[in-house]
Amino acid sequence: MTWQKQQLPADHPPVKSGRVGVLLVNLGTPDAPTPGAVKRYLAQFLSDPRVIEIPKLVWQPILRGIILNTRPKKSAHAYSQVWTEKGSPLAAITAEQAEKLQPRLGDGVQVEWAMRYGNPSIPDRLKAMMADGCERILLAPLYPQYCAATTATVVDEAADTLKAMRWQASLRTLPPYHDEPAYIDALAKDLGAQLDALAFAPEVLLLSFHGMPARTLDLGDPYHCHCRKTARLLEAALARPQLRVLTTFQSRFGRAKWLEPATDTTLEEEAARGTRRLAIAAPGFSADCLETLEELAIRGKEQFTEAGGEEFAALSCLNAGETGMDMLEVLIRRELAGWI
Repeated sequence: MTWQKQQLPADHPPVKSGRVGVLLVNLGTPDAPTPGAVKRYLAQFLSDPRVIEIPKLVWQPILRGIILNTRPKKSAHAYSQVWTEKGSPLAAITAEQAEKLQPRLGDGVQVEWAMRYGNPSIPDRLKAMMADGCERILLAPLYPQYCAATTATVVDEAADTLKAMRWQASLRTLPPYHDEPAYIDALAKDLGAQLDALAFAPEVLLLSFHGMPARTLDLGDPYHCHCRKTARLLEAALARPQLRVLTTFQSRFGRAKWLEPATDTTLEEEAARGTRRLAIAAPGFSADCLETLEELAIRGKEQFTEAGGEEFAALSCLNAGETGMDMLEVLIRRELAGWI
């Protein structure tokens, strides 16, 4: 039997199909360092029930009546201190990560990026990738440690997007990689090189992870355990017995009890107890952002030196450097197995 290629009707709409895509996702950022843009961003971010686990009837009046009328101006000032010519550091670095990952994976894979809150959005990117023919998409939340307020809400948003589609792409999700050898080795190599390049020898290395309310641990969220394991493995990989390594949690918000010890409190306590030389790193962040560039590098330094510290260094995240990109390629290729 001779098979002939089926001819589509003349009025059949053009359809692209058969492609594989990768969507890198990070937390989010306002479109500009202005009160108005920050207000829009915070309204979306702080309305996510995964982020604020308070009943809407209780929380929304507080958010709309108080927080969105007071916090945007303060946050806009903080963003203005770290904003770059390419815009938000987080968005610019995530875009660069996608750009550098593309040639590593080749033309057979389409690599895109999105922000969970703000732009470009997950729905817009997923729809555009489907329009480009991506029927299989690896959703890659760039959070090494799993948390319902980060990883899960990315999956939620992707699922809500697919729910409205008649033709859905097949999705895979990059698992948390808090204890992956490739991740720990990349951190140890990158942070080790940064420590060696400092003009002083730190007595303490502070590993600062983003904080979460303490109740999340009691509710079964593995985030705290993932952070602690990353810190233990990283300390062992660094193999610097002369360096005291501490694990802390930053970015407390509101009156609830948060995971401890707190980064800001620890900086002050270390200076008060006589520590004069300190370095700080944020291994839970895949890219430098407001929390690392302003909260740690600027305010953290002020807190440490005003309490008596002398030498302070905020170390960079893996960002789009070769070490971090090598790690990302290893993880992404593993999850694409069978697709490429």
